[in-house]
Amino acid sequence: METLSQLKVCFLAGTLGQGGAERQLFYILQALRQGGAAPRLLCLDQNEFWEQPIKELGVPITWIGRAKSKVGRLFRVLRELRQNRPSVVQSQHFYTNGYVGAAARLLGLSSVGALRSNGRMESQDCGRAGGWLNLRAPRVLAANSQTAIRYAVDQGVPAARLFVLPNVVDTGQFSPARCPSDPAIRLISVGRLIHSKRFDRFISLVAHLRQELHLEITGTLVGAGPLTGSLRAQAERLGLPASALEFRGPIAEMAPVYQEADIFVLTSEYEGTPNVLLEAMACGLPVVADNVGGVPELVRHGQDGFLVEPNNDEGLGAALTRLICDPQLRRAMGRKARARIEANFSLERLPAILRRLYDVALKDRPSRRD
Repeated sequence: METLSQLKVCFLAGTLGQGGAERQLFYILQALRQGGAAPRLLCLDQNEFWEQPIKELGVPITWIGRAKSKVGRLFRVLRELRQNRPSVVQSQHFYTNGYVGAAARLLGLSSVGALRSNGRMESQDCGRAGGWLNLRAPRVLAANSQTAIRYAVDQGVPAARLFVLPNVVDTGQFSPARCPSDPAIRLISVGRLIHSKRFDRFISLVAHLRQELHLEITGTLVGAGPLTGSLRAQAERLGLPASALEFRGPIAEMAPVYQEADIFVLTSEYEGTPNVLLEAMACGLPVVADNVGGVPELVRHGQDGFLVEPNNDEGLGAALTRLICDPQLRRAMGRKARARIEANFSLERLPAILRRLYDVALKDRPSRRD
């Protein structure tokens, strides 16, 4: 496909909340609109964070979540697709792949499903039957990491039906701009406050480094979730005052927050290609992270930051100590992190990737059954 012009894509999203998959959806819709395409969006939820920004792109949004049963929602999807027939129907969330795959097969449309994180966790969250269906229903499956691709292949999905659609970041919005006069070393971690993100480890690291190094080290934790209370209680038990560990809650405009920090820390049990990692690196932050999922696809150990074997708190502490005590290394790694994102994960690369994806999808159109 040489151009996106006049391509009609209908997306199906489960939610438009303030998450990484939803930010990537916004980037995709923006790229399609700028390329002359005519995307539209169906969504199971309404009145959420990304709804207004997407509408401002000129993308119509239709709420299809009134029906509570899966069959009722599928019929609504079919009705919308019949009324305004697209070139491609595409899912943005793994758990909506079944709707997209079924509707596309019934109407003879090209379909693209989504696979995020490491693939395994999304599949397990949908149960055995749901995971099997959502992996196989779409004709093409777009995954945001090689780790997810490998998982799908291991589950029997043909490699020819898999496509890597990497996360990207707006390097104009997310850019280095920290004032170097601040004497404190600020560590930052971002995400939903749930168990798999292991922010308890981040809090323990902040407390340990302050005690061991006797330096002005502070932590910023951005996000909301069910563990907010227990994480605050942990900080109190460790004797961390509010000035040493700041809970910022969910923030709409993250670039200024990254620009206040010195090092990004990722302690997750599993990941795909985390948006927060892209954003932090684009803002010139070196990274210290567990070597999980698609993280090594972004961070080059010893160049952009340090990768540590999962659950190795001693290793994380040693890597952080090295960066904290060596400002020259910290700045050099931050510059390399920014350069890597500009070269490989910038928003400007997205149109070419989408052209390849839709070229694959349009060549794999099923026969029409209605």
